[in-house]
Amino acid sequence: MAYRDLREYLSALEMRGKLHHVEKEVDPNWEVAAVMRRVFQRIPSDQRPAIMFDRIAGHPIPLLAGALGASRAVYALALDTPVDQIAEKWSYAQTHPIPPVLVKWGPVKENILKGDQVDVSQLPLCVWTRGEDPAPYVIGPCVVSKDPETGERNTGTYRLMLKEKRRLGIYFSNTWRHMYTHVMKNEKQGKATPCAVVLGCDPSLSLTSVARVQGDEFGIAGGLRGTPLEVVKCETSDLEVPAYAEIVLEGTVPCGVREPEGPFGEYTGYMGTEGPSFVMDVTCITHRHHPIYQVFFSQMPPSESSCIHGTGRDVAFYKHMTRDLKLPVRDVHLLEAGGGAAFLAISLRRDYPSLPHRAMWAAWAYEPSLSKFVVVVDEDIDVRDYFQLLWAMSWHVQPAEDIYIYRNATATALDPSIAKEHRGQFEHPDGLSSKVGIDATRKHKFPTRSIPPEEDLNKVDAHWSEYGFESL
Repeated sequence: MAYRDLREYLSALEMRGKLHHVEKEVDPNWEVAAVMRRVFQRIPSDQRPAIMFDRIAGHPIPLLAGALGASRAVYALALDTPVDQIAEKWSYAQTHPIPPVLVKWGPVKENILKGDQVDVSQLPLCVWTRGEDPAPYVIGPCVVSKDPETGERNTGTYRLMLKEKRRLGIYFSNTWRHMYTHVMKNEKQGKATPCAVVLGCDPSLSLTSVARVQGDEFGIAGGLRGTPLEVVKCETSDLEVPAYAEIVLEGTVPCGVREPEGPFGEYTGYMGTEGPSFVMDVTCITHRHHPIYQVFFSQMPPSESSCIHGTGRDVAFYKHMTRDLKLPVRDVHLLEAGGGAAFLAISLRRDYPSLPHRAMWAAWAYEPSLSKFVVVVDEDIDVRDYFQLLWAMSWHVQPAEDIYIYRNATATALDPSIAKEHRGQFEHPDGLSSKVGIDATRKHKFPTRSIPPEEDLNKVDAHWSEYGFESL
């Protein structure tokens, strides 16, 4: 059953013991980031909850983090599906989208602020890398825009830097993000670009906004929910936003304006680039009574950002390879250590010698900006088990024969190994990198594995407490 809004989803988290309330007042300028880092460092993934900071110093609005990517279990709960059915649910939604339904009114219209009432700094925006971030940032929003030529809608997730109470910096990590295209088309006509920033909504839309999917994100979110997303018109443009969103910032990206933006502590684990970038002038804020401000916790992996990125992109790659290309792929996984972007592992049935190469190029062709490293292993290797993956790379690879380096390829966004002057700057939209493909499949008959029979291992598991290892 679909969650109507973020609040229904939070109730589901509460019922399952997956929402932890921090009642102590916390400082948004350092403390929220520090607490979330410790949560991801010290609490095992399978036990990690979403965090609600009930009291943010200087602000009446609570802050929610980790609600979508505290773990794969939380991610699955956001989709209302078992963990082992995440890929299937995504594949179905992409092939069976449900268009949104326009309604006359929704709770997001309970409060409408315009003119001098607009002040983004009243939201509990946080500094995420103290001493490095130049200002508080909005992270994890759903930013809605429209193609001025085709009318096609897009929803993407971009970082937003607080500049003034009615002005935000906005950064696109590469030039093929849809909103960048929308802005460029409008600028050719000397026009501003209307946009809307959605903060806190039905989890299906938040997850779709981050995933690299093909099609209308509102429709795919409807496919995930199994029912149409209800939307309302903005107050200052013809854009549509979720009727049950917590907060919406309406505004425009002015034509031809570029201002300094960044740096920001990014998902790579390093400070992202800084330089001239676009801005958003906020013209209106609408919000529910007693709104909840939601963020994606990012920075160094592991983080909510790396979990959301990797899980959402895994299923997009999997659907493309198995359903579109009919490849005998068992699983695909963008490793969280690579921020859910740089390191892709693929397990498959090696039906013919060149199949690993085909899988590599299928990944790079589908999304050129991801997968700096692609490792292809046999179908009996669990690509989500780092130890198994490294074992296969250690013993199934002859480096001179099985490692391929492809030069002058599309760069992974924000890659700190690329020289700063060519990284993520609009003056260098075609910054190039190289890709590495490793064929770690078995090329001939290997000896039998040197492990005990499965039945022996199962017997040991069944009597584990008798060995006295429980305290270890």
